[in-house]
Amino acid sequence: MAERRSPSASSRRDFLAAGAAGAGSIAGIAGGVWIAPELQAEDKPATSANSEIRFACIGIGGKGQSDSADAGRNGKVVAVADVDSNQLKRGEKAFEGAKTFQDYRKMLDEMGKEVDAVTVSTPDHTHFAAAMMALGMGKHCFCQKPLTRAISEARLMGELARAKKLATQMGNQGTAENSLRKAAAFIKSGGLGTVKELHVWTNRPVWPQGGGRPEEAPVPPNLDWNLWLGPAPVRPYGTGYHPFSWRGFWDFGTGALGDMACHTFNMPFMALNLRDPSSVQALSSGHNKETYPKWSIIDFEFPAIGQRAGMKVKWYDGGKLPDVGLFAGFPGEVKKDADGKEEAQPFKTASSGILCIGDKDTLYAPGDYCEKGFKLKSGTTPADAEFTPSPGHFIEWVNAIKGGPQAMSNFPDYSGPLTETILLGNLAVWAADAPETMGKKIEWDPVKLVAKNAPEVEAIIRPTARDGWKA
Repeated sequence: MAERRSPSASSRRDFLAAGAAGAGSIAGIAGGVWIAPELQAEDKPATSANSEIRFACIGIGGKGQSDSADAGRNGKVVAVADVDSNQLKRGEKAFEGAKTFQDYRKMLDEMGKEVDAVTVSTPDHTHFAAAMMALGMGKHCFCQKPLTRAISEARLMGELARAKKLATQMGNQGTAENSLRKAAAFIKSGGLGTVKELHVWTNRPVWPQGGGRPEEAPVPPNLDWNLWLGPAPVRPYGTGYHPFSWRGFWDFGTGALGDMACHTFNMPFMALNLRDPSSVQALSSGHNKETYPKWSIIDFEFPAIGQRAGMKVKWYDGGKLPDVGLFAGFPGEVKKDADGKEEAQPFKTASSGILCIGDKDTLYAPGDYCEKGFKLKSGTTPADAEFTPSPGHFIEWVNAIKGGPQAMSNFPDYSGPLTETILLGNLAVWAADAPETMGKKIEWDPVKLVAKNAPEVEAIIRPTARDGWKA
């Protein structure tokens, strides 16, 4: 297949330069003020509200199973693509009449005129090529998190979605949770005062990291290994890549940070407009640049933007947790004994969560989506803050396709900048390859997408795709 390129530029690099010259349009910022997605009127698509949406689904296993099911509940799935023939057999039964393909490029070439919208639910390294092809053809696009494997790719996808005026959404479903929006609104309203310190942690990885490549093994008969590799460099098949443990490999996934920060980092991003860090630095268990480390701790520094003060954010994964002293003053859970008597339990940090420290109060939210609500160190009951409830994550995207406001987690204004912020942390992890030794502090230029003092990470920022897979 001939190499495809963005319709608005001669190459990915030229297109990126053109986007950077657009005065920060990707970040939805005008004069340093964040413009909410619902105010980006030029992004509203013009699909009839009464027409049935015709979906094509790329990747229907794993998370793709629920994403394609959502598509089927909100329109008609007319085509599915998956590199695993076993998934295609299941898709034939799940979506009556849908055409099946192993190569999504062939699917979009043949079915383009019969498709309105595309879902992309594949390993991280194939998000960009698949979504850019769909966007370039004028198709509305839903893409799983993280939006892309590389920072530059997230910027390009946002710019193309805006230029094409398409409805887009990333699959960080917690964005639509009322508990998450309520917590973000409380912080945004000043409930904590000025926030200058934030701690975010996850229980990932739950797959192997910190090792080497698996031994070469026969390719399973149900898997097209070349199509699975897509834009990634060619390597022999090995047991463990498909269908899940690819997340731990630099060539395919984004590690614990990329997997979960689009969820756990989401609430403070919404509350504090955490985009465009000025620097990142990491400490890790060490790695060989084949797989991500077993654990990492990443420091982000954010300059002041608009009404938000400059602040520091610390990320933890692989079982690492914030210092227990930071939680002093938070009460433990209250449980009832066998006689019904209430007893206070010692405080215990959740395996994932957020600690947001302000000059008036401190907020603790256990879990990845603020799904358990949040507590204040002061013990006071949080004042109600206004927020817009969601009709449902996937429904937001469907409504946008039909002419409504953009989904909260649309590519240009929200999920693209969120992904850029998160993936910047992996540049610091790359530099922190020596065990338990602080890596180089990466100084970041968010306009040019350049590590000012670390040219060695350029290949991670702007990876080179194999011929036939360039967007």
